[in-house]
Amino acid sequence: MVKLELVNNPEENVGEGTPSAEEPDLGKIGEVVEEARAWLAGRQAEDGHWAFELEADATIPSEYIMLNHFLDKVDDETEAKLVVYLKETQGDHGGWPLYHDGDFNLSASVKAYYALKLAGEDIEAPYMRWARKAILEHGGAAKANVFTRFSLALFEQVPWRAVPVIRVEALLLPKWALFHIDKVSYWSRTVMVPLKILAALKPRARNPRGVGIRELFVKPAHEQRFYLSNPTGKFLGYLMLGVDYIARVFQPLMPKSLERKAIDRALKFITERLNGEDGLGGIFPAMANALMAFDALGYSDDHPDYIICRKAIDKLLVLRGDWGYCQPCLSPVWDTGLTAHAMLESGLTEDDKVLADANEWLRGRQILDVRGDWIANRGNVRPGGWAFQYWNDYYPDVDDTAVVVMALHRADAEKYAEAIERGAEWVIGMQSENGGWGAFDADNDHFFLQNIPFADHGALLDPPTADVSARCVSMLAQLGYDKTHPVVARGLDYLRREQEDDGSWFGRWGNNYVYGTWSVLCAFNAAGEDMHARHIRRAVVWLKYAQRPDGGWGEDCSTYWQHRRDEVKTSTPSQTSWAVMGLMAAGEVDSDSVKRGIDYLMTAERDGGDWHEEYFNAVGFPRVFYLRYHGYSAYFPLWTLSRYRDLKNTNSKFPKFGL
Repeated sequence: MVKLELVNNPEENVGEGTPSAEEPDLGKIGEVVEEARAWLAGRQAEDGHWAFELEADATIPSEYIMLNHFLDKVDDETEAKLVVYLKETQGDHGGWPLYHDGDFNLSASVKAYYALKLAGEDIEAPYMRWARKAILEHGGAAKANVFTRFSLALFEQVPWRAVPVIRVEALLLPKWALFHIDKVSYWSRTVMVPLKILAALKPRARNPRGVGIRELFVKPAHEQRFYLSNPTGKFLGYLMLGVDYIARVFQPLMPKSLERKAIDRALKFITERLNGEDGLGGIFPAMANALMAFDALGYSDDHPDYIICRKAIDKLLVLRGDWGYCQPCLSPVWDTGLTAHAMLESGLTEDDKVLADANEWLRGRQILDVRGDWIANRGNVRPGGWAFQYWNDYYPDVDDTAVVVMALHRADAEKYAEAIERGAEWVIGMQSENGGWGAFDADNDHFFLQNIPFADHGALLDPPTADVSARCVSMLAQLGYDKTHPVVARGLDYLRREQEDDGSWFGRWGNNYVYGTWSVLCAFNAAGEDMHARHIRRAVVWLKYAQRPDGGWGEDCSTYWQHRRDEVKTSTPSQTSWAVMGLMAAGEVDSDSVKRGIDYLMTAERDGGDWHEEYFNAVGFPRVFYLRYHGYSAYFPLWTLSRYRDLKNTNSKFPKFGL
């Protein structure tokens, strides 16, 4: 593990003692670009889109196994493949991490251990003993997070007092109430609504093999006195713990008629957003909770809603030979939009069938008629966005929309004018009061809710972030909006305010400061910012200082903890691509740092157009849930090499597009 430490005035030291890099061979770069482009084209679906695997940690495949055993729908053949995956991802510490080569995580480890035991693994096998020892050394299953303890309560492994009070009647509260479902993020909303049904009904998992995990508790679960903790350590967090205690006293007095009415409201919410075979919210935890809620409500397994929900879950499986895992969701719109940019950068035009098919597929995925949950704060805005998944009409993604609009605009601004205009209109309407943009909602920043005991995962909200905001500014600038336009000006002001002390920007949806800094530098360049301004040069200095001896860049997922923000394990193709593109956006195409980064990409191990990358490269929720986009190591290096070649061939200093 390497720790990067910036000095007080790093501008004086960047590049000291580093020999000048050789000029990259543009001919060889062209050969790699052609090979990588052909590789990507060969993986395009017949209808024009791309969809690469999206991998998370051991939690999702573990929850898939637990879901089967909750429902008594055990699938030994599939579960055996997931068992192989779980064994392979066990860490050297004995437990399971949140990302490749990461630290022990108690909650992921408890779920993985339980899933393996449910699937029939011998708890006296060496790797199970090893895992059990690690879990107990970290306080045992009683110390796992709220979501894990909720799952254990369903399996009767902990008492229901191990989880906070979760009342379905909260769905009946008026919007002005301190807690309202509209005040949390879309992912929290879709996960929590079916979970509230489960909390009300408290169903018991079928658990046909009667498997328990008493051995993972330091003291018997029913003797454990304190389960809840203050998620923030602040006074308000302790106050919320007191509110939870009082609520427990009054729970028996809640009228059943009100609970039934609230369950009906929750069920209406779910069924309206069931989203066909793409699933509730397009994410596994929401789908799994919905299926368990249907079961708890007495739905038979041939009920249409039950069937479609199960199909959506099973579509997330990746099964190959004797090995497999379950994805947290699917990312086809994101993959296709970014791949289209890489293809355009590599020299393809709209006339090429590969790109033409991709653009038509993207145009057909625009959400024009459904007014999703985002109307809670922006009811006067017309729909016009794109989702992240194949379909997710209630939850279009601001980031995806900006990326797709820019791709369509680059390809043929006239042909796709209507789609571009509607997408831009929706993005403009989703700007938050502080000038930034969140991913799915506007002004979703009710930070006091982070203090409730349920929020120990720290991912309840969807406030504006620098990376998403940068993409929106980039899109508007590419479409011709001047930096004096009120929406763009407010976005630029927000980005300037969000700069870190060391010159970088936080990356909410990609690892991490390199991702954020790349995104923001692209926005500043597109908007016509003075790229010699001090805040820009500070970012350039940070990127150069963060470059590794091999010429690449890499940030560990642990950088989302502030005291570990400079940790690095290895360079990766995706992070190197972001850094090089960020530097090129700042006019650094001729710098030694860019040349060395290009050399890293040219010499890094790859199979055709797929650069080797084991490490996770993105984040679902910082410090809680991480992701590996398998497509990042393909389209980002192609994009970067193509851009470098183009800038050098045209003797240009700056890219001319938003991304």
